[in-house]
Amino acid sequence: MTLARPKSQDFVIVGATGDLAKRKLLPALYNLYTNNLLPEICEIIGFARTDFDVNAFRQFARQSIEEHSRTGIDGRLWEDFASRLEYVRLRDEGYKVLKDHCKESERTFYLAVPPDSVPEVVRNIGAYGLSAGARIVVEKPFGIDLKSAQKLNAALHEVFTEPQIFRIDHYLGKETVQNILVFRFANSVFERVWNREAIDHIQITVAEDIGIEGRGNFYEEVGALRDIVQNHALQMLALLAMEPPASFAAEAIRDEKAKLLQAVRPANPRNTVRGQYTAGKTDGEEVPGYRLEPGVAPDSQTETFVALRLDIANWRWAGVPIYLRTGKHLPKRATEVELAFKEEPIDYLGGAAFLHSNHLTLHIQPDEGITFEFLAKEPGPELKAKEVAMDFSYDEAFMVAPAEAYERLIHDVMENDQTLFVREDAVERAWAIVQPLLDQPPPVTFYPAGTWGPPEADLLVAPHQWHLR
Repeated sequence: MTLARPKSQDFVIVGATGDLAKRKLLPALYNLYTNNLLPEICEIIGFARTDFDVNAFRQFARQSIEEHSRTGIDGRLWEDFASRLEYVRLRDEGYKVLKDHCKESERTFYLAVPPDSVPEVVRNIGAYGLSAGARIVVEKPFGIDLKSAQKLNAALHEVFTEPQIFRIDHYLGKETVQNILVFRFANSVFERVWNREAIDHIQITVAEDIGIEGRGNFYEEVGALRDIVQNHALQMLALLAMEPPASFAAEAIRDEKAKLLQAVRPANPRNTVRGQYTAGKTDGEEVPGYRLEPGVAPDSQTETFVALRLDIANWRWAGVPIYLRTGKHLPKRATEVELAFKEEPIDYLGGAAFLHSNHLTLHIQPDEGITFEFLAKEPGPELKAKEVAMDFSYDEAFMVAPAEAYERLIHDVMENDQTLFVREDAVERAWAIVQPLLDQPPPVTFYPAGTWGPPEADLLVAPHQWHLR
């Protein structure tokens, strides 16, 4: 589907001089512009506390794009793009000045600010009469538990209606995550076996080979469960396991995702492993243990790794265990979804000759694609089987690099398309699923950096094995 050019509007970045704006938002807006996907009339207004004027902000934007855009900067296009950039300093009269800068009847507010600043910003947007005809984008985390998520949603609804609120999870902007819907529902050969009759278990792994990157104070408050499982992993699970929607309209898809999350039973602490990395090696380099990282308490109980089993109480998935796993300082960076199909009831190949059941793996990042593993006869006179794979690669099939997730998501906001954004009921249900682990966290176990987590995680999936290991 060819993306349309949105209609004229203003785009306000609240927190426009922060890290998110620098690394993601400004490069994404520039790339949309170079692809003719910004509105014909679109003033991009930076709104922050930094003591910039418009020229300083334009220089900041140029440097951000040069460093972080996937395409680099085109000097022929820069001047026109820069002319769209304005800057308002967030001070006593900041919201009044901002209102004067907003010329279009429609506008988008992107809140690139810490979560505890969101309620105040929302109240001021309402108090200065800027909410009419507006959309507001809120970054994760959407709270730190169920109660705080409900409080945040209540604060948003004091000024905005639910259709105006875009809760952004950048994982949902990845082409390979979106492809889950097409792969399932446009290919009857897979949808017919996408159920408990054929599938033995499902694994979702979000592995990172880096540590906390100097963000000890932040990570101490968040941990792997809040950082990845409650949002990215559960959102992928919702797309993977939901029922077919009535259409591909936004609310039809979001309805089915919400229904699926309602069917997921709350996590059981006894089926959960929390881990924390100790000193080890990644990429051949010695790295310190988590408790020796700057900003981390010497006796920290924050998890840098979590693995858990979930169960879905509906007709399609009853009895199929769902295993989620994420961690820092693991051997490689990879996000993968694996569906392990059931073994045949009779082993025709005679015991040791049988290798394993069929596996379907969706590679979300970094190498986007799909792999289907099956058994084939080895050449020769004896009946011996060997594991073989059929591979689909995005790069090879389409000969084009997928757009950055933020490009797609920002474009969808400007188009008022909620398909890839998280609705209030889905956010709160996701927190309800993990809340038992926050109320009664299992003890922290340990694993050396550069390994696949504590051995207890292997016991969690036994007699199976983790696909990535």
